[in-house]
Amino acid sequence: MPDKFRLRALCAFLHDIAVAGLTWCIAYWLRFNFDMPPQFVEGMWKTVMWVVPLQAAIFFGSGLYRGMWRYASLHDMRRIVISVAVSTFAVALLLYMVRFHVVVPRSVLVLQPLLLILLMCGSRVAYRSWKEHRLYSATRDQGEPVIVLGAGDTAVTLVKDLAKGQEWRVIALLDDDAGKQGRVLQGVRVMGPLSELTRWTDYFSVKHVIMAMPSALPAVRRQVIEQCGKNNVTVMTVPAYTDLVSGRVTVSQLRKVELEDLLGREPVMLDSEGLHEFLTGQVVMVTGAGGSIGSELCRQIAYFKPSLLVLFELNEYALYRLQEEFAEAFSSVPIVCAIGDVKNRHRVEQVIRQYLPSVVFHAAAYKHVPLMEEVNAWEAVRNNVLGTHTVAQAAALHRAKKFVLVSTDKAVNPTNVMGASKRLAEIVCQILQRTSGTRFEMVRFGNVLGSTGSVIPKFTEQIAKGGPITVTHPDIIRYFMSIPEAAQLMLQAGYMGQGGEVFVMDMGEPIKIVDLAKEMIRLAGYTEEDIRIVYSGLRPGEKLFEELLADDETTLPSGHPKLRIAKGTHAGAVDLEELVHWLEQTKDLSDDEVRRDLRRWVPEYHTSMKPKLKAV
Repeated sequence: MPDKFRLRALCAFLHDIAVAGLTWCIAYWLRFNFDMPPQFVEGMWKTVMWVVPLQAAIFFGSGLYRGMWRYASLHDMRRIVISVAVSTFAVALLLYMVRFHVVVPRSVLVLQPLLLILLMCGSRVAYRSWKEHRLYSATRDQGEPVIVLGAGDTAVTLVKDLAKGQEWRVIALLDDDAGKQGRVLQGVRVMGPLSELTRWTDYFSVKHVIMAMPSALPAVRRQVIEQCGKNNVTVMTVPAYTDLVSGRVTVSQLRKVELEDLLGREPVMLDSEGLHEFLTGQVVMVTGAGGSIGSELCRQIAYFKPSLLVLFELNEYALYRLQEEFAEAFSSVPIVCAIGDVKNRHRVEQVIRQYLPSVVFHAAAYKHVPLMEEVNAWEAVRNNVLGTHTVAQAAALHRAKKFVLVSTDKAVNPTNVMGASKRLAEIVCQILQRTSGTRFEMVRFGNVLGSTGSVIPKFTEQIAKGGPITVTHPDIIRYFMSIPEAAQLMLQAGYMGQGGEVFVMDMGEPIKIVDLAKEMIRLAGYTEEDIRIVYSGLRPGEKLFEELLADDETTLPSGHPKLRIAKGTHAGAVDLEELVHWLEQTKDLSDDEVRRDLRRWVPEYHTSMKPKLKAV
């Protein structure tokens, strides 16, 4: 124990000894209204010599001096009350057992512990108040003025934390709870409801507000953003409720409001017990581990403590980044970083034979629709279909229990090469399911916020350059979900599947891409006059509307509210041997030849437009 801490503990101990003696005497004086008879004065001094050492021993043994007065809390107050209660019982027992030949008034045994609790707790609270005033009062009138939205526990904690720093000065709270309006919390008044935000930002000339409502609905957040956008007020928020509960972050770790906050969805409820059975202690392999979906799958899997996580990736730098992240964030999870191409049969079989994964998540794919539609169509088909067959066949050969294919909503009535190739990959897995002991599951999902190649990073980059933002069509809509949500549902589907099902995710309500662009402009602190939106026309292979994924007419319930099973997705009469022979031919097919042959393998595939080839 450091000398400085020992000295403080000793001072606290001596303080409590003195208080114990003082309160014993005061209790006597109060009992006799400060006119104590001489015989009771003698009894007071005679008993105090026994009472104080006894109480001091109990205080010391109860651990009252392990903490610091500067951080005195309700926990410390509770410990004091318990210690005083025990010492009072011990004193009464001592007076009964040891005959002092004096009379101790019973009221003294009631008054003394009350006074003792009052002084011991009061001195600690007073010391903490003095220290905090001394540390923070000098900076209380400094810092940038800010209004906090919300007046619940999160807001109170935030106000306390911000008061300790010099960056922010909270001058008002706003909350829709009428019972809190007009009240003062931590020295800050709740001025009114959230609808009056514009009024108070103008009144106080505030340029920053903080949302301290981690469980607020997206509609409320959008309303706040719209109000602040009109006055060029920056909006920040506390971390999400799930992050606060997990202890990964604290309330004072502010961040800017992100698109996920405005397009938020209900959190995914996972069968944790089932997923532990599915993944804990198992060897799990993820292909395409360095991609946006693959890397998030790896993170989610890591929480379930597999015995080994095999990261299979072609991109060296992406795999290196993931390796560095795991070394820091998931150091207790054993990993293998394997460089390789999913089309390389020898490499895939060597890795699977060496580590024998019981679960394989196949996320490796080419997925950018316009890029795969022109010039690269044959590579897209080979990577997405032949790569799937190579990994799936190796997994089945070495008796993997589950193989989960990461598919896409674009495989529903595909109108582009990428969607058709993913539907053909599903067919490959369905055919292998017929003759293999491995259970094959396919999971379709739509667009994810922030994934590589998605519209969100593109809009962010365009805004950073000052615009304009390019939207292909004013009526184009898409379904969106967060990357963690997509990964969690893939794990859930992988666990639930019995073999051969095509799971589709409930993607919620569709969002107009132009509305998405407007939200991002507001989040960046600009107006549509600052950042223009221009329409560039639909790109090759691009649909105006994506197919609904959770339509009751085309899907069946799965037992999970956010997962359904697609109907009518059988593999048909595809000859797998003939398909593989077509994929392995050495001749590079032209884009038109690829599209022609895809119609043979995927009858529902049809092109929505004839793409214009561009020089490369």
